Amino acid sequence: MRLLPWGWEMDPVTVVAGTALVGAMATDAWGRVRDAVVALWRRPHPDQAESVATGLDELRGQVLDARSQGDEDIEAALVALWRMRLHQLVGQDAGLTAELRYLLDHHLGPALDEAGPTRAGSVEQNATVSGGVSIQAGRDAHYTPPDSR
Repeated sequence: MRLLPWGWEMDPVTVVAGTALVGAMATDAWGRVRDAVVALWRRPHPDQAESVATGLDELRGQVLDARSQGDEDIEAALVALWRMRLHQLVGQDAGLTAELRYLLDHHLGPALDEAGPTRAGSVEQNATVSGGVSIQAGRDAHYTPPDSR
């Protein structure tokens, strides 16, 4: 879980989904992604679905503008905003976590995969190992331990 400044923990699914959602805003699959996010929102808050759709389209414009101007701060702020909104949404109904994971696996992830390689953000990894092995990777890692003979 990711610790928020005021001490709450954020579910890792909301962290990844918020980041993926903002990334998907700049893809050709945006229409499908937006519809899937609105459908997720509509379940607990049918009265908010249309305003969420409008807001998402407005934010897409901000993401596209930020990318064209190289303004990573705006994009980072939008990621933080959507992480928090998704955190609040699933906080109201724990059953939505599974639906958010489905959205991530079947809509957000594929949209980003279709778009190809995206801009890399910064990653900080730290490890302290005493008498063992540490493997840190941003993606797949394979390790075969040495033969102990």
